[in-house]
Amino acid sequence: MNAKRVTLTAIGLILLAGSPARASAPPGADTSPAPLPLARPGEATATFAGGCFWCLETAFEGVPGIRVVTSGYCGGAEKRPTYEEVGSGRTGHAESVQILFDPRVVSYAGVLERFWHNIDPFSAEGQFCDRGHQYRSAIFVHDDAQRRLALKTKSQIETRFGRKVVTEIVSAGAFWPAEVYHQDFYLKDPERYHSYREGCGRDRRLRELWGKDAGQGAAASPATPVK
Repeated sequence: MNAKRVTLTAIGLILLAGSPARASAPPGADTSPAPLPLARPGEATATFAGGCFWCLETAFEGVPGIRVVTSGYCGGAEKRPTYEEVGSGRTGHAESVQILFDPRVVSYAGVLERFWHNIDPFSAEGQFCDRGHQYRSAIFVHDDAQRRLALKTKSQIETRFGRKVVTEIVSAGAFWPAEVYHQDFYLKDPERYHSYREGCGRDRRLRELWGKDAGQGAAASPATPVK
């Protein structure tokens, strides 16, 4: 076996072991669904899909104005799907995150920009090393204002890159929180999280696409009306 084949085999084994699509719950993990946080008066909701929810969740954690980020499943018809069922690709759901934020502190435009800078909008049927409809990118809009802004920014990205954006923009349906052990996974098992993220090539691809803006956004910008 030549050196190149050995290297490729090693990478494949790393991805196989690290990808959430193939990850079983660790012994003693809480596999019950996490509770769904409710928006407080004055808060708004944003829901996105962008591949592995372990990684997408961290893009919004700690951002001023964002109170809570929940990993879960959206875009499918079945009620209360499990991680294994969604991972099979048969339920129609995508791994997603739901964000509760204060629009007086951070605008939807800022949250949306951060989302774009944390995905590959040109990758169909998956993100980075995770392939399948359950890993598609999507913006689940909650009102007409969100839809208009999502469509506007999608068009701007297409103009900038001269390519068609494949990220779905659809009405938000039911959001089902993922199991407790998936929430804040980067804190519960940082070694496994970082090993997976690096092996999946997420940050490398984001830097190729977005340069210095990779993973960033105008998340602290004041709210502005959508025209």
